[in-house]
Amino acid sequence: MFAAHDWKDYEVIDTGDGEKLERWGSIVLRRPDPQIIWPIAKETGRWRNPDAHYHRSSSGGGQWEYKQDLPERWTIGYDKLRFHIKPTNFKHTGLFPEQAANWKWMMEKIQGAGRKIRVLNLFAYTGGASVACAFAGADVVHVDASKGVVQWAKENLQFSGLGERPVRFITDDVFKFVQREQRRGSKYDAIIMDPPSYGRGPGGETWKLETNLFPFVESCMEIMSDRPLFMLINSYTTGISATVLKNILAMSLGTRYGGNITCGEIGLPITASKLMLPCGILARWEA
Repeated sequence: MFAAHDWKDYEVIDTGDGEKLERWGSIVLRRPDPQIIWPIAKETGRWRNPDAHYHRSSSGGGQWEYKQDLPERWTIGYDKLRFHIKPTNFKHTGLFPEQAANWKWMMEKIQGAGRKIRVLNLFAYTGGASVACAFAGADVVHVDASKGVVQWAKENLQFSGLGERPVRFITDDVFKFVQREQRRGSKYDAIIMDPPSYGRGPGGETWKLETNLFPFVESCMEIMSDRPLFMLINSYTTGISATVLKNILAMSLGTRYGGNITCGEIGLPITASKLMLPCGILARWEA
């Protein structure tokens, strides 16, 4: 498992009964997690009195119950990176802390390349990977279809003291953007993607990961430079194995460039039990 072990401002305190108890800076949240199918060992202390608790609704969705007065948003840091945290209506906070395992890997790859690296971050959300790559010295193009999360990503870059770094933020349909980049002859040394399980484009186009991911990766290959550094595919789609992502990279980039491919789960350590919480899957191709 690829684990994010070195957080100081974030911690999975405990888990059980379909929920996790987390510390985000000084604020403790209790949130659902479908991977947690074991019981709570002992529901005492902060389990009973978190700062906020997200309750799922039997009809779908859910809502936050605030036990304490919380700021609208607050900040946490990873290494020298800084991120705004804000509980949303969909239980999320604007950051997936397990991705620190990928940020660390990408920063090391970029800093060790010995040349300027151009990175394309697709389905880029609030920009954790974009901020990490910019910090490492890369030129970054950040693309997401949501105007709100792109603005959030801009703020994360500024808050990390990287506002002058060469990062382009683009609010656009990811698939159409890649097609336009092909026509423009644009090239990237590294591509990051975190595609959804299912979605619809602005023109009603349907995306289904099982049928569309392989041709999309092939499309992205056409905008990779002559000296590609890496491609990362991250996924939270249930029912898909990390080996599937590895096979896709092997049949696309591996066939054209050779290189090395690794895959596996990505997760977080649980303080109380010393176990690991699986959070998703990934596959990495590197030259």
